[in-house]
This record gives sequence, structure tokens and C-alpha cells, in this order.
Amino acid sequence: MEIALFRPEIPPNTGNIARLCVNAGVPLSIVGEPAFDLSEKAVRRAGLDYWKDLELHRYPDWDWFQKEKETQGKRIFLVSKFGKKVYWDVSFSSKDVFLFGRETSGLPEEIHKGHPSDQIISIPMAESSRSINLSNAVAIILYEALRQEKTRTIP
Repeated sequence: MEIALFRPEIPPNTGNIARLCVNAGVPLSIVGEPAFDLSEKAVRRAGLDYWKDLELHRYPDWDWFQKEKETQGKRIFLVSKFGKKVYWDVSFSSKDVFLFGRETSGLPEEIHKGHPSDQIISIPMAESSRSINLSNAVAIILYEALRQEKTRTIP
């Protein structure tokens, strides 16, 4: 199982997600360039104190990320408010990767267009709501996937 962020913009969100990943024993991938510096000094200053314990993977772009995950036999789920399938209606496996979009703009349309619709999932929310905080959305999806896995032991 793996969490992936597409060009994240807000350091504290990425820090919270890194902490979730470390505590759940799953890697974090960053796809594309984040909107902030990921050097050790910068992340320490942003309060990302779990960074040293994080299994972090970097990918220059979506195509590179997608090809590598498919080569590894992994299924990539896009998490989007435009998903027609609610996350609790999906059976997840240990080979699943969950890709989350940018805080202000989500995932680009070209990523949505080329992806199987049954692998674009959503978290239900009120119609009047624009979005759920990114780190909260990651926690919802990650811990549901871990719950389904039941036999997994977190290191």
C-alpha cells in the first residue's frame, strides 16, 4: 500500500501525511515538483519531524509514476471529488496506491481522462462543500484500506 501526492502545495499538509505514512508503515510518493522545498533543512523548519523515518519516493511526472507502478503490478486509485465510486464500496489490496491531487486544484483533467473510472474514488461530503483537508482525506482512505487488510501488522 502506498500514498502518493501530486505536486503538493502546503508543507504542513505534507508533514501530516508523512507522519500518517510513517505511523501506518506505508511509503509516500511525491509526483512532480512540490510547491515548497523538500531539503532536510526546509522540512525540519516546517515541522516535518517524521521526515527522517519516512520511506519517500520521488517521480518527475505522472507518466513516469504511472509506468513504474503498473510495471510493479500495482493498482492506482485517484482520490477525487469527481469519482463516481465511494471509497467504502471498493475492495482494496496491499498493492494499491492512492493518488491525491493538489490542495487548490486537485488532479489535472488529463490524469482523470486516461484512468479507469472504477479506480477514481471519492469521499462523500455535503454538496455545498468544496473539499476535505488533504491530510484528513488521506487518513480516511489509508485507514479504511488498512482496516480491510486486517492481517497487516504495522511495523
